[in-house]
Amino acid sequence: MIHVEDFHKAYDETIAVAGLSFDVAAGQIFGLVGPNGAGKTTTMRTLSCQLTASRGTLTVDGSDVAAEPIDVKQRLAYIADDPQLFSDLTVDEHLAFVASAYGVRGAGPKAEGLLKDFELFDKRHTPAGDLSRGMRQKLAIICAYLRDPRALLFDEPLTGLDPHGIRKLKESIRERANAGAAVIVSSHLLAMVEDLCTHVLILESGRQRFCGTMDELRTAFVSEDEELTLERIFFLATRPETESAVPA
Repeated sequence: MIHVEDFHKAYDETIAVAGLSFDVAAGQIFGLVGPNGAGKTTTMRTLSCQLTASRGTLTVDGSDVAAEPIDVKQRLAYIADDPQLFSDLTVDEHLAFVASAYGVRGAGPKAEGLLKDFELFDKRHTPAGDLSRGMRQKLAIICAYLRDPRALLFDEPLTGLDPHGIRKLKESIRERANAGAAVIVSSHLLAMVEDLCTHVLILESGRQRFCGTMDELRTAFVSEDEELTLERIFFLATRPETESAVPA
């Protein structure tokens, strides 16, 4: 579904991503983790056609990100950590705009159901500029879900959400993956990634330190002396001395 091969991205003389390769199949939830500046958001923004790769091949559902951006945008939804909404449009108007732009059939009942699921139904006539940070995040998620994309990219998706919103989002991501979507979740919240994701890629300084399932990750860092949580593995994987030892 999502294919990334030998992806490089540089900003002038600064290398943001170097030689990244991975695949996300339909039904997988893929965790992208790394420290600030590791290249996570650059990778997500390039997949969503907001940036151009310096080198490499990126495809979504068979469409090339560089050569077929319109097709890619039809198949993929990107939920940024700071959603860019129209301040003067109400919640309902945002959903009507998305439905019109993407030709969503039966948008009315679907939108109503999503608004109720994410506890925004009572805010449907409220301008986005008057919503709280968490509510704006929910609106961005609902706009993405309304059109049932084949691929979903979440960049720090829990920002601003309360515990009920976090639970609902995690449930909804699992539901979307079970229905056949390919999902990438970029987050600093390693416990959430460990709980939610089927696969994990660890990035540091734009380079891939590990990519595989959680079981493969634990096997690569096997230890008899401590519980190998993703948090512990992350710090092991990003130590300088592990660079040549960690499988890609």
